[in-house]
Amino acid sequence: MAQSNIHIANINRQFKNIKCETSVKFMYSNNKKIVVITNKIAVSSDLNIVEKYIDELNNVDSSNIMSLRLP
Repeated sequence: MAQSNIHIANINRQFKNIKCETSVKFMYSNNKKIVVITNKIAVSSDLNIVEKYIDELNNVDSSNIMSLRLP
């Protein structure tokens, strides 16, 4: 996630393509997870876009990605 600004821009571009009002403001990772902070509460379809994008990254083990859910 060294270039998180590039990933944020790519995810936001995908949101814009579907005319979604959600946008990623910040993201970071540690050894266990990737945290994505958005401008508002995201619906599950928005979270699926983020999850799909992260899955497609070559350097991320997709088995370690946990689907985000609202409480």
